[in-house]
Amino acid sequence: MNVRTIAVGSPSLVAFLRTLCRHRFRGTPTMRLGLVVVGILTLVAVVSLFWTPYDPAATKVGPVYDAPSASHWFGTDRVGADIFSLTMAGTRIDVGITIAAVGIAFVVGTTLGALAGFYGGWVDAVVSRLTEIMQAFPTLLLAMLIVAAVGPGVWNVIIVVAIVGIPDYLRLARAEILSKKTWQFTEAGRMVGNSPVRLLRRHLVPNSVLPLVAYSSINASWVTALVASLGFVGLGIEPGSAEWGAMIARGEDSIVSGEWWIAFFPGLAIFVLAAAFYLIGDGITQKGDGR
Repeated sequence: MNVRTIAVGSPSLVAFLRTLCRHRFRGTPTMRLGLVVVGILTLVAVVSLFWTPYDPAATKVGPVYDAPSASHWFGTDRVGADIFSLTMAGTRIDVGITIAAVGIAFVVGTTLGALAGFYGGWVDAVVSRLTEIMQAFPTLLLAMLIVAAVGPGVWNVIIVVAIVGIPDYLRLARAEILSKKTWQFTEAGRMVGNSPVRLLRRHLVPNSVLPLVAYSSINASWVTALVASLGFVGLGIEPGSAEWGAMIARGEDSIVSGEWWIAFFPGLAIFVLAAAFYLIGDGITQKGDGR
């Protein structure tokens, strides 16, 4: 199926994405597996809002350092808190932050990159220089510095992680628009009287969105690790919250004494979520390459 043909005839980016998913991603095993895993974790996140086996904030719900058992599937920690309940509660934090941060970075980065690539001139110069300044710092270090300055909190982490992710989307969108704004379908759109905004929204952006969608899925796996890293060093959400990285930090000292389950299960959750997002991106890339 020709992506260019779909974009020209589709009334909007939403319609383009719907058509793209229906025709291109059918029969992609890796993408289906990734979507199933992300869907299950999202369901767990929603369920944890209303129910967990034990109160995640409660202590002494079981014996201290109790190994995984029928009563406590993931065991308990040094204060007798149920690790399974904490991991469920952490799902809504880590999954929610990842999806929100990637979504914000995708929208803002794509918009700025499309404008910079289409208009060029001073718009491109200003956006490119700002991007270069942000990318001069290591991403994790930049995120740590900003979070340390603004303080912990879910929304602070979402905004910070989104900000440090914007440059990659911006550069990718800018490159795609630059390469396609002289193609025949764009020239045809100009000839029939489409405004620049309409050209971007109905033709150029839909034709450029596939690599951006693929990158966003792979980027989500990196965001998952970044959020956990901030929690691990104590710069994520409020101390003591049920967040996977913070749970690993609280359980790392217990590994040497044999209580491996405290850090293992939240670490496994991070791995599963990151791998699922990567599988989605890999599936999109395979179909985009025609494999």
